[in-house]
Amino acid sequence: MLPPFVGERFMVTIKDIAERAGVSFSTVSKALRDSPLVKEETKRRILDVARELGYQPNFAARRLVSRKSWAVGVVWPSVERTALSYLITRINAQLERLGYVTVFSINEPRSAVDVFRRFQVDAILVFDDRGERPPLGELAGYGRIPILVYGTMGRTPFPTVDVNRKQAIRLAVRHLAELGHRRVVYVGRPAQYDPLQEEKIAAFRREMAALGLPCPEDAVLDTEGMAFHDGFIAMQTILSRRAPPTAVISGSFDLTRGIVRAAREAGLSVPGRLSVVSYDNIPLAEELDIPVTTAGVPAETLAEAIAARLVALIERPEDRSGVILEPELAVRSSTAPPAP
Repeated sequence: MLPPFVGERFMVTIKDIAERAGVSFSTVSKALRDSPLVKEETKRRILDVARELGYQPNFAARRLVSRKSWAVGVVWPSVERTALSYLITRINAQLERLGYVTVFSINEPRSAVDVFRRFQVDAILVFDDRGERPPLGELAGYGRIPILVYGTMGRTPFPTVDVNRKQAIRLAVRHLAELGHRRVVYVGRPAQYDPLQEEKIAAFRREMAALGLPCPEDAVLDTEGMAFHDGFIAMQTILSRRAPPTAVISGSFDLTRGIVRAAREAGLSVPGRLSVVSYDNIPLAEELDIPVTTAGVPAETLAEAIAARLVALIERPEDRSGVILEPELAVRSSTAPPAP
């Protein structure tokens, strides 16, 4: 029996999938929600049938039953940052697996939240890396929709998923010190105030001092932004110094790409003449010409934590607890002892 015809397409229902797969209605419903109560083999068969039939979830029906929109609003921080774009892609995949659709906005937070309220989303994710003054606390009176922040714990009144950035930079500095580097610089203090970068810079100076390594004022390089060309220009500045550093810690993956490219164009081998450690622990770091050593929380781990906290906040809005994730050091080909 064919499913009912709507417009120019068949409207596929859970009942259609159940009949084709030879299972019950409730089994299909559970499988589509990735329930652990359904065997993996059965789940795969149901998902294959759903794809074959072109099944699309009926969000209107789900909303009537659950009184939820099954949508999450995300205030996209920057369309230009590779690591953030990768992270948001993984968050979207995690939320989709949990049955939610994602609505994005690149507007400033207040405007974006107004839009999301009209969409009646179940929760909102905001990235607190723009350095607004006043900060995101002014969103506290914007209705009852739960807001989750990815940023620095305690900077806003909202539940926050945070990363121990201080520890990530400590790991980077210690790794380079253990290899024998003494002249180390940090690249990534953008012209526009960025609380996350300021946290990393403070950790860099503290750890350099704690290890007895020289850390003059110019050990931190200012950049216009955090993009590829900013890293490229910063590396050119480094190369013009009379006694250039033997190692660089970069504040973002995009800066790292620019640093590595400038070093290569100048004939400076990595890691033979320059060791590089990058913040942002994303798989793309392994795909550069030189697989880059990274310090940070793996992007997949971060995405899972953010998606899980969003869903928990939807189900229990009164639980305003935050999460701090610990970083890892992934040693790859871009770091080695300094040249003699």
